[in-house]
Amino acid sequence: ELNLPYLNYVISLMNEPTPTGLSLFDRLFKYFDKRRPSDRLFLYILVLVAVSAGFYALYLVNQSYIREVPTAGGTLMEGVVGTPRFVNPVLAVTKADHDLVALMYSGLLKIGTEGELENDLADSISISDDGLVYNIILRQDRQFHDGLPIRAEDVAYTIGLIQDAALKSPLRGNWNGITVEMIGDYELNLVLEESYAPFMENLTVGIIPKHIWSNLSDEELPFSQYNTEPVGSGPYKLGSVKRNKSGLVDEYNLEAVAEGEDTANISEIVLKFFQNENELVEALKSGVVNSTAALSESSLSNLDLSEFEVTQQPLPRVFSVFFNQNKSAVLRDSYAREALEVMVDREELVKRALYGYGTPSYSPVPPSFAEVTTATNTPSMTVEERLQKAREILTDGDWEQAEDGHFEKVLEKSTTTLAISLRSANSPVFENTAAYLTEVWSALGVRVESELYEQSDLVQSVIRPRDYQALLFGVDVGRALDFYPFWHSSQREDPGLNVALYTNITADKLLTDLRKESDAGKRSELLNGFVAEIQSETPALFLFSPSFVYLTTKDINTTAMNRLSRPSERFSNVKEWFINKSSVWPVFVN
Repeated sequence: ELNLPYLNYVISLMNEPTPTGLSLFDRLFKYFDKRRPSDRLFLYILVLVAVSAGFYALYLVNQSYIREVPTAGGTLMEGVVGTPRFVNPVLAVTKADHDLVALMYSGLLKIGTEGELENDLADSISISDDGLVYNIILRQDRQFHDGLPIRAEDVAYTIGLIQDAALKSPLRGNWNGITVEMIGDYELNLVLEESYAPFMENLTVGIIPKHIWSNLSDEELPFSQYNTEPVGSGPYKLGSVKRNKSGLVDEYNLEAVAEGEDTANISEIVLKFFQNENELVEALKSGVVNSTAALSESSLSNLDLSEFEVTQQPLPRVFSVFFNQNKSAVLRDSYAREALEVMVDREELVKRALYGYGTPSYSPVPPSFAEVTTATNTPSMTVEERLQKAREILTDGDWEQAEDGHFEKVLEKSTTTLAISLRSANSPVFENTAAYLTEVWSALGVRVESELYEQSDLVQSVIRPRDYQALLFGVDVGRALDFYPFWHSSQREDPGLNVALYTNITADKLLTDLRKESDAGKRSELLNGFVAEIQSETPALFLFSPSFVYLTTKDINTTAMNRLSRPSERFSNVKEWFINKSSVWPVFVN
């Protein structure tokens, strides 16, 4: 049946003139108002769903394209253990010194995020075909914090101070025999006595301003106020220094140097100095500082690291046991050395000695610093498997186990017990390592005597005269991986550092060639050849490389830190770090 009243109502709506001057939304809501309540509710829900879906779609599109970019501002509060003495690249000794030098000075070169060398103050560096002459052209747009330009004379003056015997610079050994030839205001030559491929690493040293320091004598220079209130050319300059009642520095406030688009993102870096690690740990927990690289492995184990970003990278240092075969008939026996090697579970040792903050090492080459193709000597085995394997090696070498469990063998016409005297420093890492080695070697049936010394006593009374059977010691070969001072036969006697007293004609040739070779492929071949020689003779047991560990709160964004030679190099790319950030579309990034 036709509902005539309703039909007439619909016809009247169709014939109703369209309102003029009304917006689209007004018309839409007027249309809704004339619907029945149930229809009106349905339409309102439909519109709400459509609008919500539209906004959600826009949100998804925005999130898929938006990028976070750093913005200027923020303060990095760095905790450091110790007190700075020489904020001077020529004289810097302590970790506090090196941290401040890295922030306040620039070198000819710097370390890139992947550990490669990059130009900093240098515009270009070219090397002669014979590897003896380094031609350096400086950038002309760089200046010291006092506004004066950096010239070639500043570079020459810095090198001259390093070479000055009266100043006793820790860097002097790296610059012996280097001659400086001035060519122009922004150009100079460095001339070497003989080709040395790792020399480029030395060009990262900070350059100091001649116009400030040249008026001081050698006697005055170490006591100058510029050693604590420096003028450099780094990304940060001195803002203020706070001292305690004793006059010792408590805090350095550094400000980002205004360099236009090249200005560091973080506006301020404050370095706070603490007397010990316990004070620093409390400062981290309370938020007084928000970053540090100054904590030992044991202190790190007492922190809740879930609250921090943790950067961990191996350093170019390998802790090893060096055998002095001149002092022990036992250690001249290759079977004995091999059995001692098998008993060491390096993964377990890293856990015990370094609380996990390290990397097992099976060769003199630090992990992550070069590709070594030689296989590891001791694959993963259980304790029992290691014991069985080590006993088999000793038995094959005519060692016999006595009733008391110790092994014996006739060596040089006399019955000799398998015994070893191990000497090392009395720091926690060495103590933990010595304790582990004593434990596993004793389990095999080796008589172990462990002696720990103060660092200075160890150097003067043990290492220099080579008075040890086995020396537990760490070797820092640097990013350049120069093994010559540690393994060439010419370095067996003090002041050489060949503490294993290792002699091998083939290895000597490889090490000599490695020093002169700059081609990466050829260097890799030479390095692998050297490692193969070492591993075939076991003159030392390579144990582990400790890790550099840097803690920051999670709002601090740092750059990659690869192949660091020392912890202070974490600041090499500090300009790119940031705390504040904005979210923008790619078109607005620049």
